[in-house]
Amino acid sequence: QVQLVESGGGLVEAGGSLRLSCAASGRPFSGAAMGWFRQAPGKEREFVAAVNWSGGNTYYEDSVKGRFSISRDIDKNTVYLQMNSLKPEDTAVYYCSAKQRGGSVWFEDLYDYWGQGTQVTVSS
Repeated sequence: QVQLVESGGGLVEAGGSLRLSCAASGRPFSGAAMGWFRQAPGKEREFVAAVNWSGGNTYYEDSVKGRFSISRDIDKNTVYLQMNSLKPEDTAVYYCSAKQRGGSVWFEDLYDYWGQGTQVTVSS
């Protein structure tokens, strides 16, 4: 069983930055990928970014390309989401996720483990 614990959310002004962290505990993560999703009030949860765990390939939702950067530290069993140039529309609860098998990283139904979520609020 993999447990995911997020940290790093908070309140920031538009144009500011935050870095989210997600540590996988229980045992060294040996799955295919880890990712971040977010859910804004009244909206469905959506894909934000993912990283292939072994190869390091990254994937981004169009609205965050060039502003967000996902990375992983294999030794620390941790994935990060660096968020720059934040906008009010980035306000959401951000969830860390992990998937065991390869294939698409875009769909939440393909992920096996989820964190509890961390709130990110961007003020205008």
